[in-house]
Amino acid sequence: MNFRLTQLAIAAATAYFLTAGCEAQPRPQLPPPEATDPVALKLMEGFPPPPEKTVRLANVLQFPNARWAFHHMRELGPTATVWHGPANPSPLAQAPRELEQLRFDDGQGRQVSLLDWQKSTYTDALVVLHRGKIIYERYDAGMKPWQPHALWSMSKSLTGLLAAQLIQEGRIDASAPVSRYLPELKDSAWDDATVQQTLDMTTGVQYDEDFSNPRSGIFQYLIAGGLVPAPANYPGPRNMTAYLPGVKKAGEHGVGFQYKTVDTEVIGWLLQRVTGQSLAQLLSERLWAPMGAGEDGYVWVDPNGTQLASVGVGATARDLARLGEMLRQQGQYNGREVLSRAVVAELRKGADPEKFKMAGQPMRAGYSYHDFWWIPHDRDGSFEAKGLNGQHVHVNPAAELVVVKLSSHPVPNTAFTHVQDRQAFSALAGAVRSARSAP
Repeated sequence: MNFRLTQLAIAAATAYFLTAGCEAQPRPQLPPPEATDPVALKLMEGFPPPPEKTVRLANVLQFPNARWAFHHMRELGPTATVWHGPANPSPLAQAPRELEQLRFDDGQGRQVSLLDWQKSTYTDALVVLHRGKIIYERYDAGMKPWQPHALWSMSKSLTGLLAAQLIQEGRIDASAPVSRYLPELKDSAWDDATVQQTLDMTTGVQYDEDFSNPRSGIFQYLIAGGLVPAPANYPGPRNMTAYLPGVKKAGEHGVGFQYKTVDTEVIGWLLQRVTGQSLAQLLSERLWAPMGAGEDGYVWVDPNGTQLASVGVGATARDLARLGEMLRQQGQYNGREVLSRAVVAELRKGADPEKFKMAGQPMRAGYSYHDFWWIPHDRDGSFEAKGLNGQHVHVNPAAELVVVKLSSHPVPNTAFTHVQDRQAFSALAGAVRSARSAP
């Protein structure tokens, strides 16, 4: 078997699997996780590494290069630092528990362990907090606790937190049209879209997020963002502020949810215009420093110097655990109010699940999407940040649980492992509840 499958080819098979009906279609064949370990494969070893072991931005989509690249992105292109701040890191107490053999049904009738789940979903890091203490932590694929991992679309959720806080402070009007703040978008899809419609991805935009089609909007976006090299003689925009004004409207705003990475870039641009600060500065001053982050994060920078708000952020698993715990505690952490309680309450409220149905994601029945966060509307009041290739921050307030999972799965769409991931989160919630009720 050829394990150097391209991520794009796997994505094409997965797109078919997800849209044609999960029961009717076979799952795409994936390479065994142990055969893709970048340490065993000696990716990027040597000075210089051999050509066939060299990972570059041009070949990140060639799996398993992503398994090395996702926690080495700063070595592949330009980034801006999200400073962790001048103070010492806030403490993360340890209360380790034996959880690797915790077993649960994976949603396909198989009993798997927590360790099995990590391996089969190409996990690079897993951190589990209960009541703010680390009860489980594991790193694989050569990743270290101090290394920032690419968050991909979890960057959207961080951008959403910043926007929600500025709305709460009265600096942004959620009901105002985007073009009030960004006149450059007057003739674009967002001319008459409100800020809140953009935050909830209910805009009507001529754009598709199809990883199986190299001509789809997502690839135009990736080229503009400097994340995918432009093909020879490529006629399209090569930076974000040139790309966004040319995206046109399709349909009415506010009708239903459709996932669109470009919506977050608009909000990121708006935040920076309103505050006069870069996204990296906002993340540092509003989140990293007051949380007491342990390490710097980063934001990817496009060829024109624009910081990517949708997919550009990288952070360590422990700092994401701090973020999740802060949200579990309604914005309070490290002895201070990091975010307003009203911001967290609004986030947890979610949006309209009826509008979410338009996206056609049956595996997420009952969900809504609000302020760039996924809201399951379950009995525990959980909420989630998600990113391509298996990035997760899962917050369960009722179980006092935070789970951070960073991965380098060959299938981009997190819907591919959604059922199994949710089963694992539920099993962890059950385990901490059992411990809490034990005599």
